[in-house]
Amino acid sequence: MTGRDPADTVEVASKRLSRWLDGFGERHGETSWVASADTVTVTAADGTVATCAVPFPPLAVRDDVPYGGLVAHATAERRVGVLLVRRGGYAAGVFAGERLVTSKVGSRHVQGRSKAGGWSQRRFARRREQQAREAFGAAADTAARILLPAAGDLVTLVCGGDRQAVDAVLADPRLAPLVPLAERRLHSVPDPRQRVLEQMPARFLAIHVTITPPP
Repeated sequence: MTGRDPADTVEVASKRLSRWLDGFGERHGETSWVASADTVTVTAADGTVATCAVPFPPLAVRDDVPYGGLVAHATAERRVGVLLVRRGGYAAGVFAGERLVTSKVGSRHVQGRSKAGGWSQRRFARRREQQAREAFGAAADTAARILLPAAGDLVTLVCGGDRQAVDAVLADPRLAPLVPLAERRLHSVPDPRQRVLEQMPARFLAIHVTITPPP
């Protein structure tokens, strides 16, 4: 007995979504679709299924528009906040669509782990913890300056870096208005730099499509 080929997940840029869906139909035959608030499922004549995760849900489904209006929804301009934090580096920015409206990037030195033992190790650990607290405090200051003024207009807060570092920054009481906006998904990023921040729309604007082959 032969097994079914596994599903494959691809990321499609929002501005390419319409063309990608047209190409899916050309490759696999006439399509039909079923849309919900968070998923649009497209089934082709040959049995191949493309399940599109709705970005920035919910989707206001329209039965009179192809794919329930997914393309217009995905390409609409939104204000998105981004917070990237790793030990020693941080970045915060507000995007309008792909355009970076305001941002700040910074860094603080945090020593690496020591291989020494005993008293020296404990002293080193205390120093490292203090440096980390100062770095996270600086990151929180930046988030308060850049993100808080825009909080009322943000549809979501995209986070990246180290989970412990991001959580430590968002624990700052000043940033409480941002916590409900923060996506649970954490993007893996290198040390936050301006270029890394500027490249984030390619991630948070992408549509995740799971392609399941025919049974």
